[in-house]
Amino acid sequence: MDHARFADREACGVVDVRHGPEALEALSGDGFWAVVATFEGDVTAVRFEHVTKQPYAATPDDARRPARAVGWRPLDRRWRSSLDRTAYVEAVKQVQRRIAAGTVYQVNVCRVLTHELEEDADLDALDALLRQGNPAPHGARIRCTAAGIDVVSASPELYLSRDGRRLVTRPIKGTATTAATMLPKDHAENVMIVDLMRNDLSGVCEPGTVSVDALCEIEEHPGLVHLVSTVSGRLRDDARWADVFAAAYPPGSVSGAPKSSALTAIRDLETAPRGPYCGAVGWVDADADEAVLAVGIRTFWAERDDTGRRLLRFGTGAGITWHSDPEGEWAETELKAARLIGLAAGSVTP
Repeated sequence: MDHARFADREACGVVDVRHGPEALEALSGDGFWAVVATFEGDVTAVRFEHVTKQPYAATPDDARRPARAVGWRPLDRRWRSSLDRTAYVEAVKQVQRRIAAGTVYQVNVCRVLTHELEEDADLDALDALLRQGNPAPHGARIRCTAAGIDVVSASPELYLSRDGRRLVTRPIKGTATTAATMLPKDHAENVMIVDLMRNDLSGVCEPGTVSVDALCEIEEHPGLVHLVSTVSGRLRDDARWADVFAAAYPPGSVSGAPKSSALTAIRDLETAPRGPYCGAVGWVDADADEAVLAVGIRTFWAERDDTGRRLLRFGTGAGITWHSDPEGEWAETELKAARLIGLAAGSVTP
């Protein structure tokens, strides 16, 4: 059954599906919409008729059940990466050359992992497994056959929330195993992206209302810690969702600074589209002027290739600066993927 689950609400009963500019226009109209936007800018919005507010979390019983008990057959770990270790390290070096040339300051370089998926594999079961083994503040599950969406996300990062006219973003930059191992480079990177997000929000917020409410706070998540900042502003009365996306998409934390130069580097260096990874996954309640859109990181999605094979994909990446260690950045991509890929493979215990 098509449905959507988020941190505090669940929806069912698909009544409309919109794509592209029509999707963005619908978000400023009526109803409750689940949203999946690819990093490349393809937006899909699915309107649901029935919405129930309830916590989206593993129950105590879930926490005691192994992966097979929730219906997920562990994968065999034969993942293919769009960039192997050698290619990724070279991409990092290429970014550093561009930084030395003065064309960019920071670029998020990503790779997409792919695994063949059995026809009867149900991502609802993977969703249950992630909720018990990797609870996340912006966890989501969206399935809509008509829209071609089959996504499970354990995202820790808020792209945009809206409450009336208040718009908030909480970019993550800086990842380590513990707070003590966070590097000066991580703090510098976070500050760069905060400045970028301030600029993005300024394009749709009332003058003088954009502020940095928190800078480089430590947040703990399963298996790692992040540096997180909070930027907010008051949305202009005439600003619509199409305006917000035009000003602030894709998310700055997963592109780079300056954004236009970073996006050029990403197109040049990455060998596969990111899809929902690094895009936006969440919901918009157009009637209530409320929304929560997460950055689509820590996200699995199922799709078919040109031959009709069903595939499961998962993305991982790292922010590259002048002070980056290329091998260390590869290691960061592995750290970010390790727990969720391990859960899907049955090698990590929930």
